[in-house]
This record gives sequence, structure tokens and C-alpha cells, in this order.
Amino acid sequence: MSAQILNIHQQTPEINKIEKVVSALRDGAVILYPTDTQFTLGCALSNKEAISRLRSIRQLPDSQSLTFLCDSLSNVSEFAKVTDEAYKLIKRLVPGPYTFILPASKLVPKFAQNPKRSTAGIRVPDNNLAQALLKSHGFPIISISAKLPEKDIKSPDDIIDSFSKLVDIAVSSDNYNFVGESSIIDMTAGQFEILREGAGMNKLKEFINE
Repeated sequence: MSAQILNIHQQTPEINKIEKVVSALRDGAVILYPTDTQFTLGCALSNKEAISRLRSIRQLPDSQSLTFLCDSLSNVSEFAKVTDEAYKLIKRLVPGPYTFILPASKLVPKFAQNPKRSTAGIRVPDNNLAQALLKSHGFPIISISAKLPEKDIKSPDDIIDSFSKLVDIAVSSDNYNFVGESSIIDMTAGQFEILREGAGMNKLKEFINE
């Protein structure tokens, strides 16, 4: 059975469509949706069965921690243990294409954490549509890049077509402004470590090297 495809306006997301996606998330749906970086697969952070489906789609092992989106810096502070130094840097970078590896708080389910380090990847997207979903949902949403093994799919139409039989809802839009993969910063030790150089690197290096 193919997914329901909803086209949602990027700049002014339609509330009724956002609420339809959020209702599905609360019922355990796995969705495909656009962010500021790329198309991602998502589900509710607290839904173990949906996360298991998502891992199966992406062929990810249970040992791999997952990234999730928050709507703001205060939301990040609820789901992660943030030092004063980390807080200052995150405040200057969000919203944007940056994934912060942080010690998970008790609000993050064990099945969504790195099992060895008790950490999670957290991001605040610079994208109206994704922000509308997050604010309406009221909780973080998993965000894993929409890729398939041994299949190079790049255009939005091809991505939606490729995943339409694997997810419950596929969200398309009138406009996409993807900046590419996020930069990943490990903030669990005394020194911040850049694990992946992605979008926004010039700004990141400027702040880290101050």
C-alpha cells in the first residue's frame, strides 16, 4: 500500500495538513518529510515500534544512535544534558544544519540512544515546515536521512517515489532549499570534536576557533 502524499507549503504550512501528519505520528506512523538539510525519515521519538520500522527501512543496527529534531534551544535542554560552554555554542548555531552529540536526558528512550555512551544526536532545523511539525507535535521527531542501500536517489520526485511504499505519509512541498548533510559536533567531552564536516562549516569553525 502506497503512502498518503501531502503537499505542504514551505513558507506558510497549512495547519490542517500539519495536524494530519502529527496525528499520524502520534498513532505510530513513519513519515518522509523535508527539512533544511535534505529529505528525512521520521517518527515519534517515544514510539519503539515505529523506530524499529524506521531502522528496518534504512537497515540500521539497533546499536546505532538516532538523530532527532527539536524546535528550539530550550527543547534541546530538556532532552540533553548541556554544559554552559555547549549551551553558548549551540545558541549561536541554531537553527541550522548542525547535529549536536550530547549526553541524553531521562526523557530520551534507551532505544533511541547510543547504547554504549547514552548519547543522542539533536538538531534544530531552519525550516518552516519542519518547525511547524515539531511545534504542533510538541515533542521531538526522529530525523534520519532518506537513503536506500545501493540506490542513488537525488531528485525530490524520485525520493518520494522510492519511499512511498515504505512509509505511511510522504510530505512534499512547493519549494526545497536543501543545504546538504548537517555538520556533526561531539559535545560530550571537554573539547568539542567535529565528527563530520557538512553544511555551515565556515560558521562553525569561526565560533569554535574563537
